[in-house]
Amino acid sequence: MKWSSVSFLAALLACAPAWALTPPAMAPAAQRADRIVVDKAQRRMQLFHKNTVIRTYSILLGDAPSGHKRQQGDERTPEGDYRISGRNPNSRFHLSLRVSYPNEADRKQARARGVDPGGDIMIHGGTPAGYRRDWTDGCIALTNQQIEEVWSLVPTGTPIRINP
Repeated sequence: MKWSSVSFLAALLACAPAWALTPPAMAPAAQRADRIVVDKAQRRMQLFHKNTVIRTYSILLGDAPSGHKRQQGDERTPEGDYRISGRNPNSRFHLSLRVSYPNEADRKQARARGVDPGGDIMIHGGTPAGYRRDWTDGCIALTNQQIEEVWSLVPTGTPIRINP
């Protein structure tokens, strides 16, 4: 993440001391998402359970939101099929879920171009309620309240489709 004065202020206002944060418990299995779909153009993320939308969120993206992430530092959010590959309860952005970018195809295209594909793509909190400007380096940003709900509904391994 690069820090602009706005994103720094947003993160500062959104953060509680790490010792004070207890991540939300996982929801019962029958209520958990089994798939995530992100629509970058509409700035929308939907959680599905058995082909039914169970939650819809407005999201913010990277500072250069159009197009697929191609390399470290391009500030783009990747597009394609990935998985939630990890959870960070001590994220500097409240809570975060790791997206499995880069996949093998991403690494291959970056290698062919002689660049680093980047990484550390997350779904995370840190966005003040009502804030409407893209601010991440390629992550999917929510409010802290939203990421707490997503945290409880999305287990590690959940597939995520990120559409243009």
